[in-house]
Amino acid sequence: MDLTEEFEWRGRTVRWGRTGAGPAVVFCHGTPWSSQLWGPYAEALSDQFTVYLWDMPGYGLSSKLPEHRVSLDVQGELLADLVSHWELPSPHVVAHDYGGAVALRARLLHGSSFASLALVDVVALAPWGSDFFRLVRDNAEAFSAMPPAVHEGALRAYIAGASHRGLTPDQMQVLVSPWLDATGQAAFYRQIAQADQSYTDEIQDRYPRLDLPVLVVWGTDDTWIPVDRAHRLTELIPGAQLKLIDGAGHLVQLDQPVELAMTLYRWLTAQALLVR
Repeated sequence: MDLTEEFEWRGRTVRWGRTGAGPAVVFCHGTPWSSQLWGPYAEALSDQFTVYLWDMPGYGLSSKLPEHRVSLDVQGELLADLVSHWELPSPHVVAHDYGGAVALRARLLHGSSFASLALVDVVALAPWGSDFFRLVRDNAEAFSAMPPAVHEGALRAYIAGASHRGLTPDQMQVLVSPWLDATGQAAFYRQIAQADQSYTDEIQDRYPRLDLPVLVVWGTDDTWIPVDRAHRLTELIPGAQLKLIDGAGHLVQLDQPVELAMTLYRWLTAQALLVR
């Protein structure tokens, strides 16, 4: 699914795409990924749903200008405005990693109305941010200036840790390629440097106020955001359902694609029937 459309927002260019017919489903990606990670899932659902993919500024095909902040507060406001731009009164939302916090902020702080929310291995509860995140945050300029070969080695090692089963060479290349040129390298370290836990601390106490159907999905072998967060998040959100996926790390989309696809299909079709 190609991102052929553009949305201009506060000097940023947001690339997005839409396909299919039926109830609206918006996919939100995380970091350091792009909408490509959700592409096969969106295509598979497009015969029953109108699916929307978008790249956050600083990621994928969207603009990566150094003067534009890419932190969670910015992305949450953007998602709320993007949903309004699409004229979607209450879409279903599927979010992964950083995209979970983006969707939660759009809902809790910026008035977005969602029909349902599926949270897949999301950034939502403290503590989050690895030792690598903290190291980069304290030395962002030095990392941005690393020789390309050194940067690529560090990037590949970092991304490899997100998968439990191990990535194929093709999968690894797709995930690292956006960050390998000079623009991508600077953008990669910039988004880590601006990752601030305060943006989830700000909304964490509001999770018990969520008044929509929520599904929490988690890979049991996620080393980036351990599975105990899934249990805590499910307990905080009234009526939330929990689905654990064995043999999957943080990149559950690649580790267990069939089980995740069936989980999301069952969830979204059930929610669409309820809305009707």
